[in-house]
Amino acid sequence: MPDRASADVPGRVARREWYGQRVTAAFRDRIDLLPSGARVLVGMSGGVDSSVAAAILRDRGFQVVGVSLHLWEYQAGDASPSRCCAPEDLDDARRTAEHLRIPHFTFDRTSEFAGQVVDPFVEGYLSGITPSPCVSCNREVKVAAFVALCRKLGAAGFATGHYARAGVMGERPCLLRADDASKDQSYFLHGIGVDALSLLLTPLGGMRKDEVRAYALRVGLHNAHKPDSEDLCFTAGDHAGFVERRAKDRVRPGPIVDGEGREVGRHQGIHRFTVGQRKGIGVAVGRPAFVAAIDPVRAIVQLGDARDLESQEALVEHVEWLSQPLIGPRKVTAKIRYRHDGERATVEPHALGARVVFDAPMRAITAGQVCVFYDGDEVLGGGTFSRDVRAMHAGNSRERAGVVSEYAGGSSRKPPAPLV
Repeated sequence: MPDRASADVPGRVARREWYGQRVTAAFRDRIDLLPSGARVLVGMSGGVDSSVAAAILRDRGFQVVGVSLHLWEYQAGDASPSRCCAPEDLDDARRTAEHLRIPHFTFDRTSEFAGQVVDPFVEGYLSGITPSPCVSCNREVKVAAFVALCRKLGAAGFATGHYARAGVMGERPCLLRADDASKDQSYFLHGIGVDALSLLLTPLGGMRKDEVRAYALRVGLHNAHKPDSEDLCFTAGDHAGFVERRAKDRVRPGPIVDGEGREVGRHQGIHRFTVGQRKGIGVAVGRPAFVAAIDPVRAIVQLGDARDLESQEALVEHVEWLSQPLIGPRKVTAKIRYRHDGERATVEPHALGARVVFDAPMRAITAGQVCVFYDGDEVLGGGTFSRDVRAMHAGNSRERAGVVSEYAGGSSRKPPAPLV
């Protein structure tokens, strides 16, 4: 078995006391459990993180095979390619593999990416939700491809450049947060499933970004200073324009109304808005205003104040568990978005998947976004906030629904449907 200490790999980041996590002494990194010389695949995007992941595994004595996925073809009218799906990224991956003297293969997955990531992204915005395409890409496209290739090529596992820790506790596979809280990406891997998790290798889980770049320089990688990708790769920062080009005549203008149902402006499509948004609304009402609700059927965007965004309960659907499936109420730490620190909550089974009751009100829980459950460091699972999340909104959901119903139907006093 390779010895981590002998492989010139930077030491693990010291545990952060403020990170609020339990000791995970029983955790064993899966890399340390593989036999010397085992064949492993590395998903290579062309960035420094996946390149260093490949270099570390090579230096550990494994038989490394680099794999890149061609995901997206830029078309006329698209914004400038972003890093991650840009053509030069595949070239960077090939150059890295040549430098490391490892075999490298590129596989076309443009059809899967369009069907599993891009199309749902467009449909989501048109239906008034805020999708999480990076989670879908990891689960439905990248990890699915790597698992299939592992089986086809007889590989013992596949590695990515994610900052997370994959391994075992006892005899069961588990996923933990990265040692470096500022770079932790376990949130994006919550939905890969237990079978994939049992093959996942995460060489960067115990490193900081500066250590990763230092390692890249030490082994002579040309992309050691390559900037990180921050925007969605296929929209290049222009989400609204991308949806408009793909949806064309399905985009509808509509009214923007205040909390009393008065029209205060017009919009050019609900895809330009997300619950909780404050900037770029395009109207002024004399006080701070936020997008409080979106009605996709009637193309109405409703504004509210900060209080209207608070929720203490939510429904989560399409739940995937990496630990034991939920059989009763359980206390967890729940993250409602990637940059959220997490809030204590109780999660319990529900017909849609799971019901989450937070210890304190949460701001701007948004349908289509991902909620991930943690027990200390360990990722238990997670899912997607349901459209019904607004119907469970604490405080003013019934009042807002009535306002929009009244706006849409004149003086009608019919029981309003919840605005979701």
